[in-house]
Amino acid sequence: MKRIPTRLALAAAAATLFALAGCSGTDTADSAGSAASSDTEAEITYAIWDKNQVEAIEQNIADFNEEYPNITVKIDVTPWEQYWTKLQTQASSSTLPDLFWMNGPNFQLYASNDQLEPVDSIIEASDLDPANYPEALNELYSFDGAQYGVPKDFDTIALWYNTEILERAGVEAPTADWTWDDFRAAAKQISTTLGGEGIYGVAPWLTNGQSAYYNTILQAGGEIISSDGASSGFDSPEAIAGLQLWADLIADGSSPTLQQLSDTDALAYFSNGKAGLYWSGTWDVAPLAESAVADKIVVAPLPQDQRRATVIHGLANVVSADSANKAAAQAFQAFLGSQQAQQTQAEMGAANPAFNDTQAAFVNSVPGFNLQVFLDAAADYSFPYPVSQNTSAWTQLEAELLPQAFSGERPVAEVAQELAEKMNEELADE
Repeated sequence: MKRIPTRLALAAAAATLFALAGCSGTDTADSAGSAASSDTEAEITYAIWDKNQVEAIEQNIADFNEEYPNITVKIDVTPWEQYWTKLQTQASSSTLPDLFWMNGPNFQLYASNDQLEPVDSIIEASDLDPANYPEALNELYSFDGAQYGVPKDFDTIALWYNTEILERAGVEAPTADWTWDDFRAAAKQISTTLGGEGIYGVAPWLTNGQSAYYNTILQAGGEIISSDGASSGFDSPEAIAGLQLWADLIADGSSPTLQQLSDTDALAYFSNGKAGLYWSGTWDVAPLAESAVADKIVVAPLPQDQRRATVIHGLANVVSADSANKAAAQAFQAFLGSQQAQQTQAEMGAANPAFNDTQAAFVNSVPGFNLQVFLDAAADYSFPYPVSQNTSAWTQLEAELLPQAFSGERPVAEVAQELAEKMNEELADE
């Protein structure tokens, strides 16, 4: 699963992506309502950005071809850095791939411009059932009452901790009952006790809302964006409290400064034994399993404030509304959402699959880490990644303004108010 960067590649897309609302090339596309028959002949393109998943996808294709032997699937791998720019160009010229990966921050831009085919027809014509995936992911890939994406994989956020550092600092291991106060006290004690060795209580990834402040805003009872996507939640007392937590950790020395975190990122601090606590997602399982502290780290649930909460994000497979081979593309989309296909993902280590009850291979990949925490979070207290029709416009504002609050340069409440006002202006233009 790819991390969600603060600056998204579609920053200018809302202005340039389309005069398209009425430009969908449905005249040449297959009927959306019909499922492909087993003797369907077609060649479709499947666009992705992670070459490390190709082997598992090739196995998926081989299994798919047992039922659909005459549908050829070509994998088109474009690195993350160029993926969204390429997709934008293809959308502008009605040449999108038949099937492609979609993420939450970019989804509504494409759905609102009629570039994606709803999955309603394949839900009716196949064994595809949205109940097989975390509800938050189904919500993430729904727009105006219709679902467009079939969940592929997901990540939630949890608290990683170094057992050796905590023991040396006299801090008890985190439990599911930990509160913010417990978390702050532990971080402070670690820094106070072991700071002479350059060890901090916590190393936060503050350039990424998904890993840090989105979670604390939700835990405080706030929201990043209103449920209707019309207004910012950053200026609420709850959101301000969620931001203040991180500013306080830096101010009292429990965390490295923003400059230090810019010079050495949070993962490096934690994986090199220079931080006792670390908030992050399932994408860090592989690097941490190969790190110098692999035999000393465990996962626990995030601490809670007014409620328990974590952001959930995941990829979905979507079909182009302009596909000339729509039935074939939807047949493969449905297959990729099946238990068989997603079990293959898990067993081959490609990703943490979204299909419920197929994640055992992921959990067992590093038994000592207690990875079940991530799955429990998805099932019990996850909130969809916050998005709108042009998410990148206001995540850019987060990147520009929030460092001033976290560093102590300006009061958190003042920055939050400015961020909310500017975010509301962007939302009004959507």
